[in-house]
Amino acid sequence: MNYRKNNSLSPELIRKYNWRIWKVLIAGIIAFAIFIIMIGFGVFGEIPSFRAIEHPKSNEATEVISEEGKVLGTYFVKNRSNVNYSEISPNVINALIATEDIRYRSHSGIDFKRTFTIFLYALTGKKQGGSTITQQLALNLFSEEGRAKNFAKRIIQKFQEWVIAIKLERNYTKEEIITMYLNTVDFGNNAYGIKSAARVYFNTTPDKLTVPQAAVLIGLQKGITRYSPTKNPERSLERRNTVMALMVKEGYITQDQLAGEKDKPLNLHFNAATTNDGIAPYFRSVLKTEVKKILEERSINKADGTPYDLDRDGLKIYTTINYDMQVYAEEAQKEYMKTLQAQFTKSWKGRNPFKGLDQLIDQGIKRSDRYKALKLEGKSDEEITTDFNTPSKLTIFTWRGNIDTLMKPIDSVKYYKLLLRNAMMAMDPKTGNIKAWVGGINFEHFKYDQVKMGKRQVGSTAKPFTYAVAIENGYSPCFEVLNEPVTISNPGSPDWTPRNSGTPLPGKITLQKGLAFSQNYIAAFLMKEVGPTAVMNEIKKMGITSEVPAVPSIALGTFDASIYDMVGAYGVFANKGAWTQPNFITKIEDKNGVVLYESKPIIKVAMNEEVAYVMTRMLRGVITGGTGSRLSYKYKINGAIGGKTGTTQNNSDGWFMAISPDLVAGVWTGCEDRAFHFTSTRDGEGANSALPIYAGFMKRVYANPNLKVTKNDFDPPASGVNIIYDCNQYQPQEQTTTELDKKLGF
Repeated sequence: MNYRKNNSLSPELIRKYNWRIWKVLIAGIIAFAIFIIMIGFGVFGEIPSFRAIEHPKSNEATEVISEEGKVLGTYFVKNRSNVNYSEISPNVINALIATEDIRYRSHSGIDFKRTFTIFLYALTGKKQGGSTITQQLALNLFSEEGRAKNFAKRIIQKFQEWVIAIKLERNYTKEEIITMYLNTVDFGNNAYGIKSAARVYFNTTPDKLTVPQAAVLIGLQKGITRYSPTKNPERSLERRNTVMALMVKEGYITQDQLAGEKDKPLNLHFNAATTNDGIAPYFRSVLKTEVKKILEERSINKADGTPYDLDRDGLKIYTTINYDMQVYAEEAQKEYMKTLQAQFTKSWKGRNPFKGLDQLIDQGIKRSDRYKALKLEGKSDEEITTDFNTPSKLTIFTWRGNIDTLMKPIDSVKYYKLLLRNAMMAMDPKTGNIKAWVGGINFEHFKYDQVKMGKRQVGSTAKPFTYAVAIENGYSPCFEVLNEPVTISNPGSPDWTPRNSGTPLPGKITLQKGLAFSQNYIAAFLMKEVGPTAVMNEIKKMGITSEVPAVPSIALGTFDASIYDMVGAYGVFANKGAWTQPNFITKIEDKNGVVLYESKPIIKVAMNEEVAYVMTRMLRGVITGGTGSRLSYKYKINGAIGGKTGTTQNNSDGWFMAISPDLVAGVWTGCEDRAFHFTSTRDGEGANSALPIYAGFMKRVYANPNLKVTKNDFDPPASGVNIIYDCNQYQPQEQTTTELDKKLGF
């Protein structure tokens, strides 16, 4: 008894120890409060202000949008595009809450119950995340490095998350917070945010995500590599089913729904997120440069005065491109170029296409990325020559797909020199809005845009310009000319006497027939009558921006021009004599929907409406029975289409220009260098190398009634037409008429 008494604590000691415990506890609370205050003031690292929370810095992809509102592609550092809460399927919201934060709707940013259970789980050897959705958002928005690996840093970071999470909860609704989270989270495969993830993995939009799809994407948050549906599909499937089981537990779906879905495959529709992929890559490349130029020239900057960054600032660029037409143009190119390349390769069989062209091959070597890389490494010319003559593993483009092969780099240069290139553009002549733009055959391998950036000799597609000047000067399409050589003297230059391509039509022929069969002598006759200065001025009025010298040979298209300019010029014929500047931007908005720029059409009268209408009659004659007749008899394209084929010297360039009331288009085909070309006009003429691609395009366009491209003919001027284009009225019909003349209406 005495022992117990001697060892018992007196009331004074109990009070003393209690007071010490309370002091330690109070001191701890005060220290913790000071610690939190210090974190709030940024002592341990900068904490974002309320303004920063209102305008978080997050790299957001700029979207390129078609005229129907579809995304053509994006510019990004991180492929992120934001959506609103209403644009997200409830399946995604429910899957996220069930998996990451079941008390999300009731806590104030920090789930203390969950936080303290972490320690109990840790004691049993289990791991459980303690961060709420709000805390995870805080980390996503304001930590450049992500979750710190250093334990001490992670402790500080965790408390910083608490402070920011409370700020977020005070200033935003639960719907806004969960939307911000889903817009910023990484889903792997360069997909940031739920909108990009839905497009990359399932080729859909966030509002259409099903329960299994939502479960796959939310399941990725446990580990974007470990549970990647592309890298680890089995684990992804297992994780998807786990997420759906958690949704059952929380009452978001039924057990029967889980049973009906858990054995189904992932059903991915994977579309890798790269700037090269997607439709219209050449267009998007040119567009990016043009948008930067517009913003810079007009001094359109952000609120803080800094310039917009298209890869980070989430702009929306609304374009005139029609999604379906763009797809049709790309399909038509791919479909025919396989055949044409085979023709080209066959034509050189048994011959040496590189004979005497060593300089061009050397030029190709020096332009290659491989050469530039070796130069940066400090390699000598001898070492580079050795490298280009040593077999290496290369990835080569073919129309059957990329091929990995062992090849000397110099042989790859030669291979690409003999690879045909092709480009096409289509435009609405009334508005100038460009509907389709195919700048090359493969953007991954060949970045150079041939629609606007590239310029090639236009050949016979220039002839209508000379004919138009002649019509303006009183000639009728029915005027007859002896189809024989013409010599034109040009002061300061040698006399010009062009040759005809092929056997000329004999005797006298009408101007209509001369254009239909692309007779050089007739074009030269008209040039002699109207003069090169008048033709050059007409070409310039019709929007050709490249150099056009006032020399007689421009009648046969010896000048260079871009497809972009040529389509704009042919638009004058289709648009009653008015030139409308080709346009591909509707408007540019910032990420908040504020309009930064809106385009306005630029229209100029370039030609008398009556002359333009007569030219549509003449160009239609090219199609109904001239060099473009295979459009109807072979490809069965029977709309009200006028056009002109073009073939340059040595068959280096093949062109086809086409007009209709709703659509003007231009197609070009040729090798990178004009020195490499078809061996025969039969294969290299525009009717064979360019026209079939237009035919494939229009076949698809006419088959889609939603595009509203009609087969109606051009409307004549309201004031009537005084120029006689019906040759039956111009002169008495000849006693004998050939079947061909009947088709042409001569």
